[in-house]
Amino acid sequence: MSSVESVGDLRPFALYCHMPLSRRELLAGTVAAAAFRNNTLDVVANVVAKYGSANDAQDEDFWLKIQQSFDLDRNTVNFNNGGCSPSPRIVQEAMRRQVEFSNQAPSNYMWRVLEPEVESVRTRLAKLFNVDREEVAITRNASESLETLINGFDLHPLDEIITTTLDYPRMITTIQQRERRDGVKMVQVHVPPVPKNMEELLNPIRQAITQKTKMIVVSQVSFMNGQIFPIREIMEEGHGRHIPVIVDGAHAFVQYEFDNAHLNADFYGTSLHKWLMAPIGTGMLYVKRNRIEEVWPLMAADKSLDRNIRKFEEIGTHPAANHNAIGEAITFHDLIGMKRKEARLRYLRHRWTDRLVGNKDFTFFTNLDPKHSCALTTVGIRQIPNADLAAWLLAKHNIFVTTIVNKDIGGIRVSPNVYSTVDEIDRFADAMLDAAKNGML
Repeated sequence: MSSVESVGDLRPFALYCHMPLSRRELLAGTVAAAAFRNNTLDVVANVVAKYGSANDAQDEDFWLKIQQSFDLDRNTVNFNNGGCSPSPRIVQEAMRRQVEFSNQAPSNYMWRVLEPEVESVRTRLAKLFNVDREEVAITRNASESLETLINGFDLHPLDEIITTTLDYPRMITTIQQRERRDGVKMVQVHVPPVPKNMEELLNPIRQAITQKTKMIVVSQVSFMNGQIFPIREIMEEGHGRHIPVIVDGAHAFVQYEFDNAHLNADFYGTSLHKWLMAPIGTGMLYVKRNRIEEVWPLMAADKSLDRNIRKFEEIGTHPAANHNAIGEAITFHDLIGMKRKEARLRYLRHRWTDRLVGNKDFTFFTNLDPKHSCALTTVGIRQIPNADLAAWLLAKHNIFVTTIVNKDIGGIRVSPNVYSTVDEIDRFADAMLDAAKNGML
């Protein structure tokens, strides 16, 4: 039974409510929840007010306060935030208390009290992406958002879908399933992993477009090496030929400063548990308002929702706590500030790459120019298998990274986040230099 069916006469309220319940109303009647107090946001707000500058990327007193906003196991260094990032304490606590509140009377508290708060989250995500709130759906991850789009268009046998060699395997698999099911054809163009300029990424896509091209699927930031694609220019190619361009923003959203005014995207999917540090299993789907009707939802929705962005949220019974806690992640993000966050991520990246660049033992599979990449970087050590290097870093130094291996790239992907310390960055650089010089002893 779907959540909409279950709430009965509350459907108009759950779907179209513009004024979310206040926190006092949300917690009314629950002693445990009402007693809850978390000062994380106060601490962050105070330290931002004290330092007051976006030019504090190297101010460790400032970033110590940010680091203390997380409950982490500091014995292990997580440098795979491109895969999944921990949430700050305030986000975890918000989700925990809503789960506990829901469990007291799920049919009432979860569906009638908490679920309508998704509208507040929708509004705030839309503001963050600089789009209309009626163009934003809350999903469970980027894969759900993007598969909704890839599977949602009517295509016919021999129609072509263009993607690239730097795109995500799950999206490739989704297109391949459409090949088997619908007889369409995937055209996967080769793009250089370390391009000299954006034209080297744009031209292969442009040259692959034919009269049979009915969809383009492209990453804004490649999961393999952090390469930023010229999305606005690719969008212009699609718009000029009336071809939908689906943008995979999983590794881009709030890693560096941009919004949809920069991209001009019609279709965009992202995860929120990476750089926004929202709860694991949260995502966003953006569809331009006048194009919502073109896309079938992944799960069936009533015809009355054909032009409603909420048709993409018809997934049956689900916890309200997960998507509601996104709001706390947005607040945490806003308090730090996007400019300050981007500057910190770039500083942390340069702190370790500057020590390795120029050393003949290292191969970088990422263009380190700030126009081409931000925090996510892929590097390898000559003569050392990447899986062995990743295993050694974890076993010997308790540093967790992921490996990226294909015919163009063979390295470990390194992605710190705002809670990462300079000591952790330096330990990683020391370990890499040691492995290159002495082997993995």
